[in-house]
Amino acid sequence: MEVEVKLKLPDSTTHQNLQALLAPFHVITHSQYNTFFDGASAELSTRRAVLRLRFYGDNSKCVVSLKAKAVLVDGVSRVEEDEDDIDPLVGQECVRDPTHLRSVESRVVKRARDEFGVSEKGFVCLGGFRNVRGVYEWKGLKLELDETMYDFGTCYEIECESTEPDKAKKLIEEFLMENGISYSYSEASKFAIFRSGKLP
Repeated sequence: MEVEVKLKLPDSTTHQNLQALLAPFHVITHSQYNTFFDGASAELSTRRAVLRLRFYGDNSKCVVSLKAKAVLVDGVSRVEEDEDDIDPLVGQECVRDPTHLRSVESRVVKRARDEFGVSEKGFVCLGGFRNVRGVYEWKGLKLELDETMYDFGTCYEIECESTEPDKAKKLIEEFLMENGISYSYSEASKFAIFRSGKLP
């Protein structure tokens, strides 16, 4: 179970201001491209699940994730997640031709096939979006500042994975309020926004 605090930022100016405040705590910035898949007969989505390939930077790394039963309440997201690294070249081939997912050697892809009953028709690609993620180590927390670029617009968000989400959320909210950073609780996942085709 992945548990994250997710707070939405209203615009690019707020994002830039927060980026400047967090600059002393910066660890790394990732350029990511996320591509999503479902079964050809919607076997995953009908059970509130999705398969994602995430490519990093110059496609030097590819992570396959199976996410299911996501719940987002008061800025805290809980989702069942299983991840596995695969060869980026294999991942790119699957984006070009999703039928290749049927033969990928990955525990996560096997779960998507077996547990969710993806039929012989295999997988279909739903498309995806780009994300730039700044990672910061701050007060014992790992903060992730996201700029997510969809075909229909850009969203900004701060996330923090934590085993104590209420405590983490309180710390982050206090920091944002002290520094005049506007925010609201995220009401939808990045994938849900992508599927809706419009900014929240």
